Amino acid sequence: MFRAFGAPDAVAQALRLKAIARARGLTLLIGADARLAAQVGADGVHLPERLAHRARAMRRPGWLVTSAAHSLTAARRAGAAGCDAAVVSAVFPSASPSAGQAIGPLRVALLARRAGLPVYALGGINDRTARRLKDAGLVGLAAVEGLRRERS
Repeated sequence: MFRAFGAPDAVAQALRLKAIARARGLTLLIGADARLAAQVGADGVHLPERLAHRARAMRRPGWLVTSAAHSLTAARRAGAAGCDAAVVSAVFPSASPSAGQAIGPLRVALLARRAGLPVYALGGINDRTARRLKDAGLVGLAAVEGLRRERS
């Protein structure tokens, strides 16, 4: 997911990310900007929890529309608003400034089973922590740190 935050080179950045995503077989969502997503041919949009109610207005044919969710209630609201999936965070402790308190693998598994829509996990996901989510009932994982190469 790419959040442009009004960057003047947002289109160029998004196109670079799209090329990387395609090469790796990944899905590229643009954060809360349907116009940018359409312009670069992204796979859809990701909405902050507070904008989940706009899911139907953001939809385009073939797009995936997801919403952040930090609770079971928020995940259920996302489903009722027409989101295809919820991205639940933070599952594990994360260095992200927007990450809340980690809910852990057991609570995310319970949430995934009760949410009423597909759930992705985000927050502190890497090769080690991802293994702990194998049987959590998730449809996938979202990662930031886990996608970065370790520097030697």
